Amino acid sequence: PGMAQEAAPVLLVFLTRLVSSTWHEGSGYYTAESHTNEVYVEEAPPEPALDYRRVPQWCATLNIHRGEATCYSPQGGSYRSSLGTRCELSCARGYRLVGRSAVQCLPSRHWSGMAYCRQIRCHVLPAVLRGSYVCSAGVQMDSRCDYTCLPGYQLEGDRSRTCMEDGRWSGSEPICVDVEPPKIQCPDSRERIAEPGKLTATVYWDPPRVKDSADGVIKRVTLRGPEPGSEFPEGEHVIRYTTYDQAYNRASCKFRIRVQVRRCPVLKPPQHGYLSCTSDGNNYGATCEYLCDGGYERQGTSLRVCQSTQQWTGSQPRCAPMQINTAVNSAASLLDQFYEKRRLLVVSAPDSANRYYKMQISMLQQATCGLDLRHVTIIELVGQPPHEVGRIREHQLSVGIMEELRQFLHLTRSHFNMVLLDKAGTDRERYILPVSPDELFDFIDTYLLSGQEAAQRAQHGDPCD
Repeated sequence: PGMAQEAAPVLLVFLTRLVSSTWHEGSGYYTAESHTNEVYVEEAPPEPALDYRRVPQWCATLNIHRGEATCYSPQGGSYRSSLGTRCELSCARGYRLVGRSAVQCLPSRHWSGMAYCRQIRCHVLPAVLRGSYVCSAGVQMDSRCDYTCLPGYQLEGDRSRTCMEDGRWSGSEPICVDVEPPKIQCPDSRERIAEPGKLTATVYWDPPRVKDSADGVIKRVTLRGPEPGSEFPEGEHVIRYTTYDQAYNRASCKFRIRVQVRRCPVLKPPQHGYLSCTSDGNNYGATCEYLCDGGYERQGTSLRVCQSTQQWTGSQPRCAPMQINTAVNSAASLLDQFYEKRRLLVVSAPDSANRYYKMQISMLQQATCGLDLRHVTIIELVGQPPHEVGRIREHQLSVGIMEELRQFLHLTRSHFNMVLLDKAGTDRERYILPVSPDELFDFIDTYLLSGQEAAQRAQHGDPCD
């Protein structure tokens, strides 16, 4: 006992030096380690306390805060602090040993080293752009941090990270990306009626409603199809809009425009006549005019209009044979009846026995269909006064009219000759010999047909073939 009392002051001095060489007062850091990315809030471990009641005791009793010392003494299990005792130091889970992992009781009554247990902590996780995280236990070991993104963004990478025993976070830092397409709503589909006299309708609509679910920024909106206010023809049309956000996510919508043309029943042309219609011929607002072939006159309504009720105004007229009045007092009055209606082929011969005359009349009689198709009327002036005969089919001409016609057309009675007049009464061709119907028709078709007649011929062909 006396020896122990004398040694006690010396042992206390050594322990004081050991502690002060191991600790930075109030810092919580041990000089043997350097940590750059960890934050620790630690209390200094309690100083080893001497227990003089345990015999024999050579070194101070080891007490590891948050840890334990497993000792092996050469003198047996009861001698935990005797000379030569070796202790292995360890920490509880969640703590890391700082210092020597094993110490030995030396003759100097000092342990060969010292250590303490520091709580394991990870560094503070950086903030996530357009997202956040929530941790179960801050930056301590086993703390789990779960990541979430703002509405409109999707997490790419690890959804959670855990603080591991080595002081590092598991996984890697995730990111929040905009993968959700924007929202776009097109106008409702619509149906329009074509405007009167037209086959199209002008259609207007509001632009689509567009919204981005992430940052609210729309990069652009494109239209596939005609612009609002365009004229749309009959039928169904698809209008499509496409929008892009800042991340170039795309969304599309579409709507339909249907244009309806109200139509009346298709009109049939009258016999010996034809129709001239505006627009498409039977659509709402179209007007159809009834026209008769040369040699026929219209009886009844000339114009009919297709109404919105899809019914025609008026009733269908008819084309009746032209009434030729030969009881006129001048050749001019006679010719006026044919103005813009018929062409005239005036045949003159010295007598009915003239062989040219007989040949020509025979050929013309066989070509009645072709003559009527080309609106040609034949006037015959045959013989010498006082036995001269003039006729238009069964209609007889007076002597005065015959004389005026010869003078007006410069026709001699001495030999066979013919003159072809157009619908305006103009002299267009003269013949001194008989001409075949084909030659006559070729001349008329080439030089005398109006645009309307040519269109009809192209549409219906030649019914005389």
